[in-house]
Amino acid sequence: MPHQLPNLSRHSSLTPAYCGRMSNSPIPALRLPDESMEPDQTYRFIHDELMLDGSSRLNLATFVTTWMDPEAGQLMSETFDKNMIDKDEYPVTAAIEQRCVCMVADLFHAENLRDDDPSTAIGVSTVGSSEAVMLAGLAMKWRWRQKLEAAGQDWKGRTPNLVMGSNVQVVWEKFSRYFDVEARYLPMEHGRYVITPEQVVDAVDENTIGVVAILGTTFTGELEPVAEICAALDQLATDKGFDVPVHVDAASGGFVVPFVHPDLVWDFRLPRVVSINVSGHKYGLTYPGIGFVVWRNAEHLPEELVFRVNYLGGDMPTFTLNFSRPGNQVVGQYYNFLRLGRDGYTTVMHCLSDTAQWLARELAGMDVFELISDGSAIPVVAFTLVKGTKYTVFDVSALLRSYGWQVPAYTMPDNATDVAVLRIVVREGFSANLARALRDDIVEVLGKLDKTGVGGFSDEAHFAH
Repeated sequence: MPHQLPNLSRHSSLTPAYCGRMSNSPIPALRLPDESMEPDQTYRFIHDELMLDGSSRLNLATFVTTWMDPEAGQLMSETFDKNMIDKDEYPVTAAIEQRCVCMVADLFHAENLRDDDPSTAIGVSTVGSSEAVMLAGLAMKWRWRQKLEAAGQDWKGRTPNLVMGSNVQVVWEKFSRYFDVEARYLPMEHGRYVITPEQVVDAVDENTIGVVAILGTTFTGELEPVAEICAALDQLATDKGFDVPVHVDAASGGFVVPFVHPDLVWDFRLPRVVSINVSGHKYGLTYPGIGFVVWRNAEHLPEELVFRVNYLGGDMPTFTLNFSRPGNQVVGQYYNFLRLGRDGYTTVMHCLSDTAQWLARELAGMDVFELISDGSAIPVVAFTLVKGTKYTVFDVSALLRSYGWQVPAYTMPDNATDVAVLRIVVREGFSANLARALRDDIVEVLGKLDKTGVGGFSDEAHFAH
C-alpha cells in the first residue's frame, strides 16, 4: 500500500512556506485577485518580489536618505496613520511640524523670529522639495502681480519669466509649464556648470518674477554664487529699477552648508533672498519624502495663496499643493533635529565630506579620471573620463552594477551636453569602509575595461534624479 502524504492543510504550522497557492499559481498583477490571501503569505509574496530591487544603501545615484536610527524608524511606523493635514485632530503633530519649520527658518537666518512665538516663522513642510519649489514659485509670481497692480499696471497682458540655469532639477521646468511662466534657462559651458552673475543680469527684465540660485546642484554638487548674484541684482535695481527677488534652491545643500561652511553667506542674511527650499529627506537625514519651504517674512508669502478650511474641526490655514499625507515624515525629521542638534549635524556633515574628499583623491589618482567636483562643497563627487579613453562613463556605470553599486552616468545640461560624467553621492550610511570597497571595485572595473579594448557595455542612459 503506497505511503499516504499527511493532509498538511489541517496543520497550517506544518505547511511548507512555498508550496501554497501563491507560490504555485499565478497571482494577477493588473487586476484584483478573486480570492483573499493570508497576511503572512501576502507579505512573503511581496517581500520576495522586492528582493529584485537594487540595494538602497549601495545606490550612490540618489541624494535621498537610505538609513536612519532604528528608533526613528519605530517612531515613524507608529505615526503612519496620522494625517498631517488634520491639525485639529492631531495638534501635537501639527505643533511638531511648526517647530521643524521654526528650526529650518532659524538655521537660514529668517527675519523677526521669536522663541516665544512659533508663528513668526513663515513656512511649511512639504512632500520633498518638489512641492516646496512649486509653492515658492507661486509666491514669487503672485508678488510680481501685486507689484504691478500697486503701480497701476496691468499684468494680464504680460508673460512672467523665471531666470535659472539649465542645470536646475526638472521640477523647475514643471513649475514653469504648469503655471504658465516663461523659463529662461542660462546655459552651461565646458568647465563651468553653474550660472554666473553676468548671465543673470543679461537675462532679467521687468517681467522677471525671480532668479533661482542652486546651493548644491544635482549634476555636480557645486554651489552657485548666491551672494555675487544678489550683488549684481542690487546694482541692476539701482541702474534700471528692476527689483528682482532671489529664491535659493537648497534642496541638496541646505542641511550641509550651514555646518560645513558656516561663514558662507547665501541665505536670508542677503536681503534679496526671499525664499529657500530644502529637502529633509536628503541631507536632513530623514526617509522620503519630507521637505520645507521658508520665506524671509510674511510679506513674501501673499495672503491670497493661503486657504482656510474648517471642515476638519477648527480653523485651519493651509498653503500646500497636497492635502492628506502621513505625519510620520515630519515626526522623523523632528527626531533628527532633537537627536543630532547642531553639534550632531556638524559631525555628520564633516564626516561625509571627509569621506567624499578621500574618494575624490583616490579617483584623481587614477589616470583615467578627471574631477569636476571633489566633495568639498557638499559630499558629492562628479568626475569624467580623460579624453582619448577607449570606453565610456556608461560602460563604467554598467560594470559597477555587476558589483552591486549604482553609480549614475549622464550627460551635462545645455550647452555642455557632449560632456558625460559619473557622480557619487556620499550619504549617511556610506561608511569609509564602503568607500574603500567602492574604490577597489572601480579599480577592478577599469582593469576589465582595459582588457576588452572596446567599449559598448552600455548604451547612453538618461540621468534620473
